Amino acid sequence: MFNLFGLGKTRTQFGKWLDQQGITQFDLEQKANLSRRTISRLCNDKTYRPKYSTVSKIRKGLKSLGKEIPNDYFWM
Repeated sequence: MFNLFGLGKTRTQFGKWLDQQGITQFDLEQKANLSRRTISRLCNDKTYRPKYSTVSKIRKGLKSLGKEIPNDYFWM
């Protein structure tokens, strides 16, 4: 089957959670002050383990969007 614009990609738990919360990767990219590539890896690459500083930026970005997650909720 033809796959347009990455639709149907497997998502990480974090990517699925963002989808359920209605948060776009672009919104998080802007609020967390991280690159598009980093956000994409967090949402799609199940082997990617972010540094503590990246997780901290994600948490701050989510907080500014009115959401919070524990430090080790998605990445251990």
